[in-house]
Parts: sequence; C-alpha cells; structure tokens
Amino acid sequence: MSLAVAIQMDPIETVNIDADSTFVLALEAERRGFALYHYLPQHLIFKHGRLYARVRPLRVRRERGNHCTLGEASIVDLATMDVILMRQDPPFDMAYITATHLLQHVHPATLVVNDPVNVRNAPEKLYVTHFEGVMPPTLITSDREEIMAFRREHKDVIVKPLFGNGGAGVFHITPEDENLNSLLEVFTQMYREPIIVQRYVPAVRQGDKRIILVDGEPMGAVLRVPQAGEARANLHAGATAMKTTLTQREREICAAIGPALRAQGLIFVGIDVLGDYLTEINVTSPTGIQEINRFDGICIESAIWDAIERRYAERHDRKPF
Repeated sequence: MSLAVAIQMDPIETVNIDADSTFVLALEAERRGFALYHYLPQHLIFKHGRLYARVRPLRVRRERGNHCTLGEASIVDLATMDVILMRQDPPFDMAYITATHLLQHVHPATLVVNDPVNVRNAPEKLYVTHFEGVMPPTLITSDREEIMAFRREHKDVIVKPLFGNGGAGVFHITPEDENLNSLLEVFTQMYREPIIVQRYVPAVRQGDKRIILVDGEPMGAVLRVPQAGEARANLHAGATAMKTTLTQREREICAAIGPALRAQGLIFVGIDVLGDYLTEINVTSPTGIQEINRFDGICIESAIWDAIERRYAERHDRKPF
C-alpha cells in the first residue's frame, strides 16, 4: 500500500543534497513507493471551508545538479493526501503560525508531521521552559531593570531574540562588555517580543549537541564545534560537525521530554544540548539527519517514516505497512 505525501517546504531545487534533512526524507519516501508532491507555503489556498494547495508531483534522486524533477502544477484538496510534511524553514513568524492554523483544517485525517497545533504551541526557546531542571539559568522579559539585575548576578550572559533561528542575533556579553545597553536598544527597535537572556555556559567552546528524537526516542547526535572566537555552535554560523555519543545526562534530558513529544504528535524533533543543559527544542524544521547518518552509519529517515506509518495506521485502523 502506498501513501500520497505532500511536502510543504521552501524551494527544493536549491537545497544542499548532502546536508538537507527534507531531501533524505523525500528519498526514503520514494524508496518506499510513496507518491510525492511539493508545494511552497504561499501556495496554500483556503476556500469554501476546504484547504487546497497548488502542488507539483515530485521525484528525487541523489544526483548533484539534477536531484529533483517537478511536474506540472495543479490545485488539489489537501484532504486527499495521506501525509503532509510541514518542513519550511523558520523564522517562526506570523506566516508560519498562519500555516499551522490552515493545516489544522485537514489534520489529523490527513496526518500532518509535526502536528500543526503543537508546532504552534512549542516555539523552540519557550517550549523548553515547560520542563523543570533542564535549562541553564534563564530570563525572558522586556524589562530592562530585570535584564541588568540578571547580568549582575551571572556576570557572563548570552542575549538572543526569542524567535531567532540559525544562530542569528545571538550575542555573548562578557563581564567587562559595555555594549549591553546599546544592544537592548537595537533589540527593542527590531523586536516586539521579550528578550531571552541566559547564563553563559563555557562548555560551548567544546561544542553543543544536536540530538534527533523520533517519536520521543533519541536516535543519535552530532557535536557542533564553533569556530575560534565564536560563541555560536550553529552549523549555519560556521561550526564544524563532529561524531559524538550521548552522555547519561543527555539521555536523562531525552527521557524527561520524550513522553510529552510523543503525546503531542511531535514525531521528528531536534534538541540542542550544551554541557548539562537543554537550550532549544526544535519542532518546526529540524536538521542534522545526514550528519548523524554519516557518522553513525544509520538511517534516521527510515525511523521517521516507520513512526509516521505507525501513526497513520493507528488513525485509520490499518496494520502498519
């Protein structure tokens, strides 16, 4: 039995096939004989109480410069799809939130991965706050006096926008740094949301870990080591990916959050762990599959599709494929 799978993402023609997680998810879906369709978030159409999209049939192959073929576009009712992968990149802005509201019209009859309601309710830096004992000392506020008091208490801090992504807008404010006031002025001009301030964790110099969880279970991790003179361990910011294993503390963190992820339909999740602390839970468009696969000789995309098939079968009273 085959599935009809629509992938809501950014242009697939320009992805890096050696790094992109959505690309290998599409490869595995095609290997399983699923029918693939691609559309951009701006091609969603809600009319007469139904959700449609302007989709194009998709074929993929691991061939540089010729990794995908897109067919003719047509408007389809997304309720006719079996699965929708919501895989467009952040920022987690009102456009992203609107997409979750629209996809809610077809989920769960059409299985949206990850669950659009819980994606909307789990912004990566805010969702972490719901799990006790896993975060570094953290302040979320727009109150300048509170920020200054937090800095006096912890001396060495990280300041970042609440809804930033890819390491953008992350600043390390050392005890002797005189730029915090100016930085807060800039943030106030750029963002209406509160600011997140955390105690600096020196372990970042040895790298942070991106851990992939599938249906609440850890599948593997990659260590991301920042460049010299850089406090950001994001691969987008030039960090180097390295092989790693999970520590006992990291397994404890996964065990603490795994049941909630599973219960909320967050099938494919990437978490960021720095030293002994969980800093982010990424549920929008997690990355890291290909790096972990290469280091560990595994196939995380296969585990993701196994989980999706189980969920689909449960909701439609069928046996898993």
